Amino acid sequence: MVSKSDQLLIVVSILEGRHFPKRPKHMLVVEAKFDGEQLATDPVDHTDQPEFATELAWEIDRKALHQHRLQRTPIKLQCFALDPITSAKETIGYIVLDLRTAQETKQAPKWYQLLSNKYTKFKSEIQISIALETDTKAPVDSFKAKGAPPRDGKEMESPYVAKTGLELLGSSDPPTSASQSAGITVPAILAGLDPRDIVAVLNEEGGYHQIGPAEYCTDSFILSVTIAFATQLEQLIPCTMKLPERQPEFFFYYSLLGNDVTNEPFNDLINPNFEPERASVRIRSSVEILRVYLALQSKLQIHLCCGDQSLGSTEIPLTGLLKKGSTEINQHPVTVEGAFTLDPPNRAKQKLAPIPVELAPTVGVSVALQREGIDSQSLIELKTQNEHEPEHSKKKVLTPIKEKTLTGPKSPRVSPVPSHNQSPPTKDDATESEVESLQYDKDTKPNPKASSSVPASLAQPVTTSNPSEAASGQKIAVPATSHHFCFSIDLRSIHALEIGFPINCILRYSYPFFGSAAPIMTNPPVEVRKNMEVFLPQSYCAFDFATMPHQLQDTFLRIPLLVELWHKDKMSKDLLLGIARIQLSNILSSEKTRFLGSNGEQCWRQTYSESVPIIAAQGSNNRIADLSYTVTLEDYGLVKMREIFISDSSQGVSAIQQKPSSLPPAPCPSEIQTEPRETLEYKAALELEMWKEIQEDIFENQLKQKELAHMQALAEEWKKRDRERESLVKKKVAEYTILEGKLQKTLIDLEKREQQLASVESELQREKKELQSERQRNLQELQDSIRRAKEDCIHQVELERLKIKQLEEDKHRLQQQLNDAENKYKILEKEFQQFKDQQNNKPEIRLQSEINLLTLEKVELERKLESATKSKLHYKQQWGRALKELARLKQREQESQMARLKKQQEELEQMRLRYLAAEEKDTVKTERQELLDIRNELNRLRQQEQKQYQDSTEIASGKKDGPHGSVLEEGLDDYLTRLIEERDTLMRTGVYNHEDRIISELDRQIREILAKSNASN
Repeated sequence: MVSKSDQLLIVVSILEGRHFPKRPKHMLVVEAKFDGEQLATDPVDHTDQPEFATELAWEIDRKALHQHRLQRTPIKLQCFALDPITSAKETIGYIVLDLRTAQETKQAPKWYQLLSNKYTKFKSEIQISIALETDTKAPVDSFKAKGAPPRDGKEMESPYVAKTGLELLGSSDPPTSASQSAGITVPAILAGLDPRDIVAVLNEEGGYHQIGPAEYCTDSFILSVTIAFATQLEQLIPCTMKLPERQPEFFFYYSLLGNDVTNEPFNDLINPNFEPERASVRIRSSVEILRVYLALQSKLQIHLCCGDQSLGSTEIPLTGLLKKGSTEINQHPVTVEGAFTLDPPNRAKQKLAPIPVELAPTVGVSVALQREGIDSQSLIELKTQNEHEPEHSKKKVLTPIKEKTLTGPKSPRVSPVPSHNQSPPTKDDATESEVESLQYDKDTKPNPKASSSVPASLAQPVTTSNPSEAASGQKIAVPATSHHFCFSIDLRSIHALEIGFPINCILRYSYPFFGSAAPIMTNPPVEVRKNMEVFLPQSYCAFDFATMPHQLQDTFLRIPLLVELWHKDKMSKDLLLGIARIQLSNILSSEKTRFLGSNGEQCWRQTYSESVPIIAAQGSNNRIADLSYTVTLEDYGLVKMREIFISDSSQGVSAIQQKPSSLPPAPCPSEIQTEPRETLEYKAALELEMWKEIQEDIFENQLKQKELAHMQALAEEWKKRDRERESLVKKKVAEYTILEGKLQKTLIDLEKREQQLASVESELQREKKELQSERQRNLQELQDSIRRAKEDCIHQVELERLKIKQLEEDKHRLQQQLNDAENKYKILEKEFQQFKDQQNNKPEIRLQSEINLLTLEKVELERKLESATKSKLHYKQQWGRALKELARLKQREQESQMARLKKQQEELEQMRLRYLAAEEKDTVKTERQELLDIRNELNRLRQQEQKQYQDSTEIASGKKDGPHGSVLEEGLDDYLTRLIEERDTLMRTGVYNHEDRIISELDRQIREILAKSNASN
């Protein structure tokens, strides 16, 4: 029991809306769904600002709230437009609230915009606040919160379960709102009891469901649902639906007090052939409480399913079971039965045409409620479905019902399947394996094909007063060699798991030799992790059967027991992980122990325990786990009840075999026979011939009966095929009529589309012409701009040419001035040389003494000159080789440069006009720089002339004597010779020409020395 402080209320306050369109004839309703419980607001007017002013609350404890927050369970609010006249609900939009935003502190309401809003032109919003409040009310004023269910992805795996939703009978938490509960009238004796608290609760110990508070539950009832027949089911299969490639299996599904129930699958929709089945459940309650409960749960939905898809459904009203003021249930069972029409899912959404009444698919259902003390007939009346059947098939046939009792836990000896009600399933867990694992107590039916060598469940007496059974067979004795065996198996534990992830495992097996082909499963699933051993709950099962010991031994040797390991996940389908093979013959070689039975007879028991590997179901045959089990075989001796039913053909053979026993007794052999006809041999032969004739007549009659039966069977089969073809033709005609209407509509749409395409094509042609005219205009503008650009370029080139011409004229003028300056320089040089000669002729006596001194210096200098000349020759040779290498490299570079220039010439040709002006400017700058260099050179020459003039003046004044001047003259001659040799050497290399700067400089120095030598002479 959860403490008071741990009980919380999730309160969703729906205050008001805005930006809704006005619809005077409609109402607005908001439905909120959380944890499988659905609440709704009261309808309000459909105005632009509807006022809901409603609080919706769910009771929950802190542990469950934490679990929901971990799973991020949403609260979904759906807004509907309700038409009060037709009660039609139209979806407007929805809002999803995050449970994690709910806090215990009060928060300001927020505006939430409707998602998937039908009113696309309106941004409809609803003001909502969500909060957590401590539950201070009494427990009777609250709902019962369940554990967190799987997410929506699981619901979509079973569409027929999701569609039943909360309208199925017996859900443990009915979806009633305050407004819905307010319409239920509670009797005076139940004053103070809230109708919302009347729910079905499983009592595991008593094996019944309790409805209402315990103090009111004084009576016991049995509620049973029987599905008897079905017709015209092929109308539920649309032509577009693709059935499974293998033979599809169809079955009916419904939920009874929270338990998912299905009947035996069948394959033929046109002539569905299945045995009527009754599912019953024990209820502990009172008549008044049951009346209120059935008023709340007013309908039972039954679905026709194929796999996990719902093909159609119908609703059976339950309010007629217990009418107000009626006491019929105290005298006899009350029933609601009839043929109910099955409707395909979403008929209104798919806009399907109505089906005629004679072709409507129907299902025969009977819902009965009775007190537990009143015996009810276990036979139902099967209704004939076709008017063209023969007369003998139109009578009421009484057939035993296969009964399913949904109760609490039973003894394993009575029911080998673990009770499914110990952990009631949610509506999301209606998988095939779980439906098979429900607790079913099936009445034992006689098997007309049974023989003494086939195992049958004969531990319990099989008695019946059914006339159909008496007419179908007779009782014969089972041979005395059949023994009563009890085989029990206990799947103890799973260990040594080799899978890398934890699994929720159940074990499943089936062994038809024990008398039942239904699978046996452990329940509930247990979590197994790696390197751990887990003991399985509810894994013990016992089977009682009768067979002969040698057949038991042969079967155990030939057929092993296959135990399947399944992983069960709420978010996906069940997964088969592996299979364990248990060799049952091992128990036959174990030691026998003696014990006394219930009646004091001597019995034997054999026990065997072992651990077997579980082999992976897919991939390589690797071991994934080990299974420990214990099996026990008990032999109770010979079967005491040795009567079974055999068929009519067996009876006929027995009668024929018994007929010869009526022959008269043979006379005494001592009697004297006088006539041959009176002898025993003759009489025996005569009787043998008569017996042969009788047997021939009987054989002929049997052949005629068989021929007649075959002809009737062929006629019935022909009529059946004819009815099938007729129903298919009618269905195809109806479908083709619908298709014809669709084709007419499609043709009209195509004509409209063709007109639209024609208009669009004309518009496209017009736009194409406009684009072409615009293209021509843009092309003309582009040509004009190119022409203007060319004219501008030609004008710029002319201007640059004029500028170049002007610069050429300036260059010629400056060259003339340079030539004049050089002439003046030569005249001055000549005058200076004449003056120098005059001065050298005068001081001869004074300089004689210096000549002697200079002679000594000359000898020394000649020695040095000779060594310098040798060095010079050596360096000149090295210099020549270097110049040749340089010339070769220069020539190679020039060739590569010419190749690059040729490559770039094409690119530069396009830019020639653009950069011509800039190049001319650079040329002018270069020439200006050359003129500046010439001017600087002239200034330097003037300075040298001035210096030479000063030297000549000093010589004239007597500072320099004659011998020293002759020495200088000889030095000038050597210097001149060296310069000429260097110039000739450079020219011979081929690298330089007269226009190079170094050659020009050498020529200038040679001219200067020549001028000086001339002046000195």
